[in-house]
Amino acid sequence: MKPPRIELVVIGASAGGVAALLALLAPLPAGFALPLAIVLHLLPRHESQLASVLTHHLGRPVHEPRDKEVVQPGAIYVAGADYHLLIESDRSFAFSSEPPVSFSRPSIDVLMQSAADAYGPAVAGVLLTGANLDGADGMAAIRARGGLTLVQDPGEAEVATMPRAALARFTPDQVLPLKGLRDTLLRLGAAA
Repeated sequence: MKPPRIELVVIGASAGGVAALLALLAPLPAGFALPLAIVLHLLPRHESQLASVLTHHLGRPVHEPRDKEVVQPGAIYVAGADYHLLIESDRSFAFSSEPPVSFSRPSIDVLMQSAADAYGPAVAGVLLTGANLDGADGMAAIRARGGLTLVQDPGEAEVATMPRAALARFTPDQVLPLKGLRDTLLRLGAAA
């Protein structure tokens, strides 16, 4: 049986995440059509510069989505500060001011669990370096719905706590260094 085509990639990172994101995404080919939704842990009530940093390094637009904005092919979205980012069943973004999850708002788990509900087996989750347990439950939800789960090799991660938490929670489809994750992402994009 042929696996389902991936229609969205959700990426979570924390400590060491900016460098990992740049290694994973810079530069993406011009025709890369998969939408990416990213949560990088942020300090509450501090305006994030992540979108502008990624735009500069990736050479393509990166932005914080608007409430009810529909996910678009090839777009790169980053969660803003102090709100959880979710994806609704109609594949649009929503925000929540619910309490932090794993001490984080935005939470990787919240985005990944909502993406798993909205996209089922057509979502891929990527969990990168980080210093807490956020992302393990979200990745497990993606796995339970038949989506693709990719975890950064803890031996390579700047801070291995998040990848190790995911590995303790479930068995991902692949555990790879950043170069392997990038190669997989490019293959998924070529198939989109």
